[in-house]
Amino acid sequence: MTRRDSLLAALVATIWGFNFVVIDWGMGEVPPLLFCAVRFLLVLVPAIFVVRRPAVPWRTLAAVGVTMSLGQFGFLYVAMAAGLPPGLAALVLQAQVVFTVVIAAGVLRERPTTAQVAGVLVGSLGLVVVAVGRGGHVPLTALALCLLGALSWGIGNVVSRASGAPGGLALTVWSAVVVPVPLLALSLLVDGPAAVADGLAAFGWQAALSTLYTAGLASLVGYGLFNGLLARNPSAAVVPWVLLAPVVATASAWLLLDQAPSVGEASGGLLLVGGVLVALRRPRTVPGLPVPALPNPPRDVHRAPERTLSSTRP
Repeated sequence: MTRRDSLLAALVATIWGFNFVVIDWGMGEVPPLLFCAVRFLLVLVPAIFVVRRPAVPWRTLAAVGVTMSLGQFGFLYVAMAAGLPPGLAALVLQAQVVFTVVIAAGVLRERPTTAQVAGVLVGSLGLVVVAVGRGGHVPLTALALCLLGALSWGIGNVVSRASGAPGGLALTVWSAVVVPVPLLALSLLVDGPAAVADGLAAFGWQAALSTLYTAGLASLVGYGLFNGLLARNPSAAVVPWVLLAPVVATASAWLLLDQAPSVGEASGGLLLVGGVLVALRRPRTVPGLPVPALPNPPRDVHRAPERTLSSTRP
């Protein structure tokens, strides 16, 4: 990678890492599912009028939208509203790599490499350490909800891989078609019409700025830059930069929100990130033999060009 591309990769990781703090800062009194619905409404409109629909069936767009956006971020927002700190949320969400490798092996019969198996084991150990050492201030329910978000992302990776859908900004935008209305319906069901009305009334400047950041910078600008990096560089050179996102999220939450991680959270987080790095390690090739696919990188939605366990997505 050139120095310019390295700086762009670091910028994307910073945008995605700070995204977790911005969500926490902007949610306030707005119900989490409603807040998430507004985000994806802004991802969808007006971009859908200028971005061409990808050449994939509607069922593929729906499946990607339900798993990678509705499921992943719906669970994430609810988890953060339930008390999961931004830094810890960014770390736990990286469990999607573990889930992707395991699900792809079972559903797609994609045999994991030795590095991927080792990464899954190390990452799983990290999750156990995080759960045990969460310091008592993080509800176990919130941690479980974030894990469900990571699981949804992992399922989406495999769905996308099986469908052969091309990655990129177009898939990010058009898969959002199935996201806002179901999230709003879930918010009405879970929170009630009165809470939704109160949430809309409480949607002030902080919520608006947060939504502009998450939809505009994190989703559209972030994915646009990342896809450009993947188009110019090998995925093995780009993907590891994304692991800066949990570091940025943790440091930002510590500095701005005074949310210092416990020893258990920090130790488990390091193990989890280490497991992801091991799983993403590209094996040495032997002339004449194919290179096993890498798992989808840990990021906030869709990824592009190169074929991995997921053809999309962060």
